[in-house]
Amino acid sequence: MLPLLIVLFAVALAAPVLFRWLGRSAFYVLGAAPAAGFLWLLATYPRYTGSDQTATGGMPNAPPSVVYPWVPELRLELAFRMDALAAVLSILILGVGALILFYCARYFKKDDPDLGGFGAQLLAFAGAMFGLVTADDLILLFVFWELTTVLSYLLIGYSRHRLAARRAALQALIVTTLGGLTMLVGIVMLGQTAGTYRISGVLGRAEELLATGAVVDIAVVLLLVGAVTKSALVPFHFWLPAAMAAPTPVSAYLHAAAMVKAGIYLVARLAPGFSESAYWFGVLMVLGLATMLIGGWRALRQFDLKLILAYGTVSQLGFLTMVVGLGGPDGALAGLGLLLAHGFFKATLFLVVGIIDHQSGTRDIRKLSGIARSSPALAVIAAVAAASMAGVPPFFGFVAKESVYEAFVHLAEAEGLPGLLLLAGIVSGSVLTFAYSARFVWGGFAPKKEQAPTPFKRIRKSFLLAPAVLTLATVTFGLWPAPLDAAIQPYVSLFDAPEEEVYLALWHGWTPALLLSVLTLGAGMGLFLLRAGVERAQDRVRPVFDAEGTYRNAVGVLDDVAVWVTGRTQRGSLTFYLFVILTTAILTPLSALILYDAPLPTSWRWFDSPAQALAGVVIVVGALTAVRANKRFMAVLMVGVTGYGMALIFALHGAPDLALTQTLVETIVLVAFVLALRSLPARLWNREKSRHRLLRAGLGIAFGGIMAVIAMSSMASRNAAPVSLAFPDLAYNDGGGENVVNVLLVDIRAWDTFGEVSVLALAATGIASLIFVRGRGDKRRRAEGVESGTVDRGQEPLARTDREEAALALARKFSTVSRDAWLVAGRTLAPERRSIIFEVVTRLLFHSIIMLSVYLLLAGHNLPGGGFAGGLTAGLALTVRYLAGGRFELAEASPVSAGLLLGGGLATASLTAVAPLAFGGAIFQSHILEFALPIFGDVKFVTSTIFDIGVYLIVVGLVLDVLRSLGSEIDERSEGHSRVEEQGAPRNPRQESAETGEGVIR
Repeated sequence: MLPLLIVLFAVALAAPVLFRWLGRSAFYVLGAAPAAGFLWLLATYPRYTGSDQTATGGMPNAPPSVVYPWVPELRLELAFRMDALAAVLSILILGVGALILFYCARYFKKDDPDLGGFGAQLLAFAGAMFGLVTADDLILLFVFWELTTVLSYLLIGYSRHRLAARRAALQALIVTTLGGLTMLVGIVMLGQTAGTYRISGVLGRAEELLATGAVVDIAVVLLLVGAVTKSALVPFHFWLPAAMAAPTPVSAYLHAAAMVKAGIYLVARLAPGFSESAYWFGVLMVLGLATMLIGGWRALRQFDLKLILAYGTVSQLGFLTMVVGLGGPDGALAGLGLLLAHGFFKATLFLVVGIIDHQSGTRDIRKLSGIARSSPALAVIAAVAAASMAGVPPFFGFVAKESVYEAFVHLAEAEGLPGLLLLAGIVSGSVLTFAYSARFVWGGFAPKKEQAPTPFKRIRKSFLLAPAVLTLATVTFGLWPAPLDAAIQPYVSLFDAPEEEVYLALWHGWTPALLLSVLTLGAGMGLFLLRAGVERAQDRVRPVFDAEGTYRNAVGVLDDVAVWVTGRTQRGSLTFYLFVILTTAILTPLSALILYDAPLPTSWRWFDSPAQALAGVVIVVGALTAVRANKRFMAVLMVGVTGYGMALIFALHGAPDLALTQTLVETIVLVAFVLALRSLPARLWNREKSRHRLLRAGLGIAFGGIMAVIAMSSMASRNAAPVSLAFPDLAYNDGGGENVVNVLLVDIRAWDTFGEVSVLALAATGIASLIFVRGRGDKRRRAEGVESGTVDRGQEPLARTDREEAALALARKFSTVSRDAWLVAGRTLAPERRSIIFEVVTRLLFHSIIMLSVYLLLAGHNLPGGGFAGGLTAGLALTVRYLAGGRFELAEASPVSAGLLLGGGLATASLTAVAPLAFGGAIFQSHILEFALPIFGDVKFVTSTIFDIGVYLIVVGLVLDVLRSLGSEIDERSEGHSRVEEQGAPRNPRQESAETGEGVIR
């Protein structure tokens, strides 16, 4: 099971490459994967049905399973189980899926550019459906369930240039996701009540669970909501006809053989255990019968062949839901038999419609005429499939429908009037089925007196292969249903033994079911012959309830509410946003403190030493000065002072790691702010008197005070020893390091750190995407192509003083630098922009800072440092070099792409996460290696250091992205504007606004 699942997804991933190599013939390669799985399933089928007693441990209907731990703490497992029900569904998923993929090789045009993605999605859908029916874990089933939802959205919206396709895809996504999320609630309720999420375990305890009360009954109803939405039952039936905007192969697979069968499968899977639950029978019978009748009635008024089949599918899904949900051996046999029959004939008919549309250019029955004469083989295939759908003997559809009638006749005998009403509804729906089946054949193939024969291209035999094979199955299993009956019987045995043997057969004798079949055929033929009167009657009858209109109105109301809420909350006012955020942050925890009578400290200590008091005073002064500053640079500088003050407090509290990291972060942030300030006016907003000034001040003071009270209350509320007391021993004995902070980050709580560095990578990508329009800025121009002294050269002033002329002459004297010089600033920068002292300091310190960063990285496991601190230190080295030499110096200092550093860091961190699995360990498990090296002596290496290296690379990549975005890119744009001004070109209005302070973000 699992190898086949992996193969399906692996081939799907390779599909784009295959289509580039083979064109549309790659569909044959894709179809080979499910075809091979289908043959494997047939060869090993006895193992999954209990007929091979050696494979099942001597227990009937106890198929083998595969279980891999996933999240043991949450009782989540990758559990797969192939039994009779899963095997029957897999026949459709793999067999029909392979035929449809082969069909696609002749359906699509050779030059279609999107076939690679389409083929990958269609095969991945087959894999997701196979995973869904073999999953033996409710959460795993939900994962595959939602994966089919996403893939169906992509497949329905394949023709994304068409509004109808996009709208239909979104509608299907919304409806089925709503049902899926509702189902998830039921899954959690059922799994928590049962104490396990294993489907086999839950079903094994079904009787015990049903006795626990209403919780399980409600959980089952929520699960059925997922089935109802997925299988397009009333009132959610409208999404399936709209989904006919998808290519015909998608309709043939998703909406006839696979996706819509997921809901039927869920009902069939739960039926052996929960068909006796309180609401099961009522929900499924009422919704199923309503869907069958509404779908059949709507099918009779359609003129598009595909829509006739679509509403017919809706009708048949209601029919299937009733039969499968009936429970008992009769319902189990009839349900799976009808499910297989429906997959055979409905997939065939959709493929026939695709051929008609492909060869004639239309699906409108008012324009089609004489197709039977143009292609008699296609007409025969369609007639057989439609006859099977209508329940005409001797086809498999008739055999399945006979068993359905037999089951409901027994229900009517046992239940009286309710059973008789259901039986009458089933017969009425079947009459409609015969009528729209005849309408399909007549509309698509019959010659019409008022129309000329429709031009029809010759069909290749390879194009007819898939529907011909499915038709052959319909005929073969109608005449000889024994193999399918044998496949279904193990599922039937899950229910209580019937009073008399039930089985699929073409002839059961003279029975009430046979009489009902004759009645159905006669009434259906009459309804078809009176089609003109039926159409007039339908035009006069207005629908009592318009489900699609209700959906659109609901979406419209939601849009209106969203616009209303957005207009009153997203007002473009930073003051308003801060007011809402801070008020919420004040009132919510304050309410909790008051309502729960949270304790406060009984003793107070303002500071431990005068140095702490001094640091606190510095922080307060810095914050107040930042608020009162009139210039942006002063405000940023004072904010930095508060950060450095916090670093000092960390150091005084004996936390050198935090102090070091805080200092480095403040320095990098200060540099980023200063670089960004170059694009903003120097002065802040004009300070005008405002009536809200006191309110703002009060809000800020209240927020700070509440946060302090929360911190104090949290410390006073402790009633157990802190878990951090065990960290030193845990870090040294398990993590192999003496630096508790670093071991905590890269080992004990590595998942948290991995999430944080992932956010850093996303932040760097966001910065780059906001600044750069084309590319990331990695492919910068190198210094060798730059004329000496031309970078950042400003306009010549009108006049200089003697001192300025002397300084400029001295700068030019020392500006001649070799092209091979390590620091290229002396050659590229304009002389007036150079700082000789800064260049000398950079030459002296750059390599030392880089070595220090490497030391902090490697020593961080036992001493202050680590990947984060080391990466920030290396970033400071790059910052110094950029400030000394400008953008070309940064390009020379960092020839490696920032994106490569970020990706390499994430890849390294990810590798350390999954590598232990190959050696039988857990994710992010570290290992201590002790060995001896010449000169260095005994070495103790912990593999979590490799994770720290990944963090180091990510941080360096982040800093490099910031420097290239806020530094090099702004330099280049400024230089471009200066050149435009020198040439007398008109100035950019945005540039003028940036310099004047008008129209910029403040």
